[in-house]
Amino acid sequence: MKFPPYLKKGDTIGIVAPAGFMPIEKMQACIETLDSWGYTVELGATTHSGAANYFSGTDEERLADLQQMLDNKKISAILCARGGYGVSRIIDRLNFKKFKKHPKWLIGFSDITVLLSHLQARYKIASLHAPMAAAFNEGEFNNPYVRSLRQALEGEKANYECNGDPYNQKGSARGELVGGNLALLAHLVGSSSEVKTKNRILFLEDVGEYLYNVDRMLLQLKRAGKLDKLAGLIIGGFTENKDTERPFGKEVHEIIHEHVKDYTYPICFGFPVGHQKENYALKIGGRYQLSVDETTVALTEL
Repeated sequence: MKFPPYLKKGDTIGIVAPAGFMPIEKMQACIETLDSWGYTVELGATTHSGAANYFSGTDEERLADLQQMLDNKKISAILCARGGYGVSRIIDRLNFKKFKKHPKWLIGFSDITVLLSHLQARYKIASLHAPMAAAFNEGEFNNPYVRSLRQALEGEKANYECNGDPYNQKGSARGELVGGNLALLAHLVGSSSEVKTKNRILFLEDVGEYLYNVDRMLLQLKRAGKLDKLAGLIIGGFTENKDTERPFGKEVHEIIHEHVKDYTYPICFGFPVGHQKENYALKIGGRYQLSVDETTVALTEL
């Protein structure tokens, strides 16, 4: 796995919106915080788009904006302003020839899972599943989850802990970390960007899904063999779940546990990663140790 250079003061972080639209004023706290950390910020065209629909621009505009950031040697990291939907519409037209020679940290989560998984699967280049621009708003720019982004960018090794959960399966495992948004990982199965999971630690998170969709997407990963030979499994936040008029009959952790309980590797539930304030920066492609006991979960970067 190839790791982009870690950042130092004076380096430039580019901000783009390769999927959904986000008003520039919603990015202001992020821009100001990155500046206070000692970085120069360069805004892509999609960050001040005049788009009138869901996307931050046409496919061609979003493609061109992200491509120029990937190719620009002066950019040390690319922070995606938000996810939403749209990266899979442009992923196969992106050219990574220059990026492979001069890799940089690509940062985001949610729909950005498509990019992160693509880099891991196709090019073996590490990336950051981490807070995006909205996480800096409402005075949250100094919380430990946003700070973990800075620490990761500057090369500090992660050492995260969370409380145990009744559904956890005890054990310890080491491996390369992969994963992201469940809906997107299921969406990528069968494509050139699909996640490679053998002997790796996989993490999953999602937001706003119907309970039956969570069940269906886990079945997709399971039938594709993505859960069979893991080193370990991390279940992050599954927030804002929805149910059908006739109830599915199980809550979300119960659904997940039903699908994974027969595996023998360590499994933790409720890890602080996902569509919520508690969203630690994780290096896709980094090597970690996962330790799960009765009361505590530890994820330590090696």
